[in-house]
Amino acid sequence: MAKTLYEKLFDQHVVCQQADGQYLLYIDRHLIYECTSPQAFNGLRAKKRAVRRPDLTLATSDHTVPTASRANCTSTRAYISDASALTQVLTLSRNARDHHIPYLPLSSPHQGIVHVLGPDLGFTQPGLTLVCGDSHTSTHGAFGTLAFGIGTSDVEHVLATQTLPTTRARTMRVTVANRLRAHVAAKDLVLAIIREVGTAGGTGAAIEFAGAGVAALGMEERMALCNMAIEAGARTGLVAPDGVTEAYLRWRVACPAPGTRAWREACRHWRSLRSDEGALFDREVWIDAAGVEPMVTWGTSPEQVAPVAGGVVPAEDAGRARALRYMGLTPGARLSGLPVDVVFIGSCTNSRLADLRAAADVLRSVPLARRAVAPNVRRALVVPGSGVVKRAAEAEGLHEVFLEAGFEWREPGCSMCCGLNGDDLRPGERCASTSNRNFENRQGTGGRTHLVSPAMAAAAAIMGHLCDVRDVVGVSDYDGGEQRAKPGRDITLELDWNLPSGWDEEVEELQRQEDQQPSANAGCGAVSSFTHVTGIPAPLNRANIDTDTILPVSFCKTVQRSGAGLFHKLRYLPASNDQDPAFVLNQQPYRSATVLVAGPNFGCGSSREHAVWALQGFGFKCVVAPSFADIFYNNAFKNGLLPVRVPDSKAMARVLAEAEQARPVTVDLLAQEIRDERGQVIADFAVEEHRRRRLIDGVDDIAATLHMETEIARFEKQRRENLPWADESVKFLHDIEGRAKELLALHERGADNLDW
Repeated sequence: MAKTLYEKLFDQHVVCQQADGQYLLYIDRHLIYECTSPQAFNGLRAKKRAVRRPDLTLATSDHTVPTASRANCTSTRAYISDASALTQVLTLSRNARDHHIPYLPLSSPHQGIVHVLGPDLGFTQPGLTLVCGDSHTSTHGAFGTLAFGIGTSDVEHVLATQTLPTTRARTMRVTVANRLRAHVAAKDLVLAIIREVGTAGGTGAAIEFAGAGVAALGMEERMALCNMAIEAGARTGLVAPDGVTEAYLRWRVACPAPGTRAWREACRHWRSLRSDEGALFDREVWIDAAGVEPMVTWGTSPEQVAPVAGGVVPAEDAGRARALRYMGLTPGARLSGLPVDVVFIGSCTNSRLADLRAAADVLRSVPLARRAVAPNVRRALVVPGSGVVKRAAEAEGLHEVFLEAGFEWREPGCSMCCGLNGDDLRPGERCASTSNRNFENRQGTGGRTHLVSPAMAAAAAIMGHLCDVRDVVGVSDYDGGEQRAKPGRDITLELDWNLPSGWDEEVEELQRQEDQQPSANAGCGAVSSFTHVTGIPAPLNRANIDTDTILPVSFCKTVQRSGAGLFHKLRYLPASNDQDPAFVLNQQPYRSATVLVAGPNFGCGSSREHAVWALQGFGFKCVVAPSFADIFYNNAFKNGLLPVRVPDSKAMARVLAEAEQARPVTVDLLAQEIRDERGQVIADFAVEEHRRRRLIDGVDDIAATLHMETEIARFEKQRRENLPWADESVKFLHDIEGRAKELLALHERGADNLDW
């Protein structure tokens, strides 16, 4: 039977099918960072469990770390002034050390954003499964890797078992015809796709990007495409590996050395990873790349986007009114010419070498006399995605182009994408940003984000307003396709891998910090039995309530399994920080509500499990909505919060009416129905049997999986025989510098005779 690429990858990693219908999926690669892993390690510690495969795990700090210069710093404590961020970073360092996990600290020349350094090092490879406690893990799908984001409970599960119980995703293919035109980037393409399908258009699906338009893209652009698949609601994004993929992975430290038998076997396997002719997809979408224009978002969701050339803010309707108010825009306003206060080039979407080259090329195209950040732009910053990218850019002199124009040249990290490290907007400021989310308050309280490509961001910095980059650089007939399909100059072997001096105190600090570690609170094991809940339902009838709204990212700087700060930006007035009396949860009797009634696509955005903990901390036992984002839906069940899907609009209206009248309802998991206070059924719902039993019985998922040790060990043995390079190559992560020197010696001897 013809199979899709997703089906091939999934089937190749099934350890066994469980009695409840779920599949136990083996995980080849696990990336962890400081925000979503501390609670997982606490859970292991509480149950006295070990990390099963530390060699397949890679750790770094990226979300909360400063991006100011590290040139004169001598310790982590001296560099990170935020106490909560410092605790998270040192806790990760301690956990990595205790469990023998390779860790790239701030002193490492490789440190950076997890979704940038994974490909940098060759840790990401075609045909593997890869997970991380971050929603943008879909980035790695650009390599033909089955990669997806998970919550903290699943992070703990993978650490303990190297597997995940899961179900099959739906399949969706986006076929891109023709090539992008000059100065139109993959970021523009993916925004156009999201505009077409919507932020929930790919919910529950693995999206494969295919067609001539995708084949013409370089790896960095393919990563941007897959990175934002999650913004269409998808579980993951995929691109079939090809010669462009192989060329990118040559000489990466965690890949087999070119010219070796292992490399040839790996390439042979990679070439088999493509959808078969005649394979059926659950949904097909077609888009013509030649018709895509430079794009810019105008609202507070990635689907609220338009071409900047001639683009105007669409007419107001009920769904757009709030977005327009927040963004300070009126229907009919032109996007081009809209002044910006800040320009941000960075994030796991657009901080790679090709992105920095594209932005620098725009600056170079401007006459030297005008090559400066506009006076009205308060701040313009470039944040390379990793130390490898930063050094490679500096080797090409890109940093000088940015610095001479008035940009800040920063150290690697997530920076202004999520605003966890102090790089954020002031209230009311407008930002041209190469990040991936334009949610309310995402880049700072009251900040207004316009998502654009790196070239568009550079153009906005020079002009001082949103504009069409083609008006700045001029338009040529060249479509850029051939350049995109060629790999960039090799960056792995040309860099100086000597560690910077200093940072001698980190281990000593860590040991001093150990006595201050929080007690190991419970992990993701068994949850309390749940059969029903009766209580007041609170109405919050808004679509696309994202996890940034449920729990602002500033409340994620904790190592505890808690989530104080529920709906903080809605519950409190920004000027006084007093409770907003107009917000429903600040009113009686909703202050004691146990059921939340919300709009469609609830919980979209980040994978942060903290959002679930925050809802539970308030007292909610259940959320009722027409639909949920995938990761939030899974996280809720892992913690004993019942998410009830009521897709029937009439039934949903009946539930909402009860909430608006503050009349109690009963949500009965056993009967799978919602009843009003008279006992009449107002809505039916269906929960997957394995999830239903988990809540009713209070199942410990990890304990259940550990009983499958024989099956897991058998799978690992077979895996070593079928993919011997997959485990062999990761051992070099413990000595990256040594491996780089070894590869350089092989390269100089010409030991790279390839048969592809």
